[in-house]
Amino acid sequence: VQLQASGGGLVQAGGSRRLSCVASGRALLYYAMGWFRQAPGKEREFVAAISRSGVITYYTDSVKGRFTISRENAKNTVYLQMNSVKPVDTAVYYCAANPSTNFNRNYYSMGAYDYWGQGTLVTVSS
Repeated sequence: VQLQASGGGLVQAGGSRRLSCVASGRALLYYAMGWFRQAPGKEREFVAAISRSGVITYYTDSVKGRFTISRENAKNTVYLQMNSVKPVDTAVYYCAANPSTNFNRNYYSMGAYDYWGQGTLVTVSS
C-alpha cells in the first residue's frame, strides 16, 4: 500500500489543522493506522492510532483532548484533526499502516507499521 499525507502548513497557536492520509494500492480497511511526528532535532514519536474499524483509538498524552484521529475506509483515507495547537506540535507528521493483528499491544511502536507516507510539515507559530 502507498500512503500520501497532506494538509500541513503554517498555523497559529490555538488554531486548527486537519491532516489527511490517502492510501492506494490496497484497501485501507486491511490496516490499523497511525500518525507519528518528528520535531526538529528529535526522534520520531507516536501521536495517535486507530483500529481497522475505527472503533478503537489511542493517543499520546500530550495531544489527548486536542487531536482526533478518524478514518473513512470507503475513501481509503485517515485523518488527524488538530485543535488548540501549540508551538511544541511543530513537526513533520507521518501516517503509517499497521497490518498486525496485535494492534492493541503494538499501536505505539514504529516497528509495527510496515508502510509509511512521506510526511507533511506542520509549523505552529506563537
